[in-house]
Amino acid sequence: MTGRPALQPPEQLRYARVLDGASRIGLVVLVLSFAAYLSGLMGSQVPPERLPGLWIHPVGRYLELTQSPTGWGWLPLIHLGDMAGLMGIAILAGGSVACLLALLPLYAARRDRAFVAVCLAEVAVVVLAASGWLAGGH
Repeated sequence: MTGRPALQPPEQLRYARVLDGASRIGLVVLVLSFAAYLSGLMGSQVPPERLPGLWIHPVGRYLELTQSPTGWGWLPLIHLGDMAGLMGIAILAGGSVACLLALLPLYAARRDRAFVAVCLAEVAVVVLAASGWLAGGH
């Protein structure tokens, strides 16, 4: 050993850069939307002052009392502060999809069809799971 750190393969570096970027963006969206929600800069589905009285209920009752959407039903309400925070969560949850898509050009350039297929299959599984079709939420 020469004592020098091993160089990381380019796909690991790209995956890490994309994941870092997605994580930072998701966190910023979460923080800004939460601040906008609490400050009243954005309207809300559920006003913050109602939350302590609602948190005592099971989720089904909470959804009923607040008329909050389920699944992807929050997307049309993205202009509301409490719903905008879900965009940050979606960005964090979808970060792995962005990472896998970013790897495709590297694997394609190496003509590594197996890794291209694995990345596409993983993206398809995540997108299918997020779609709600598996749970009948289409």
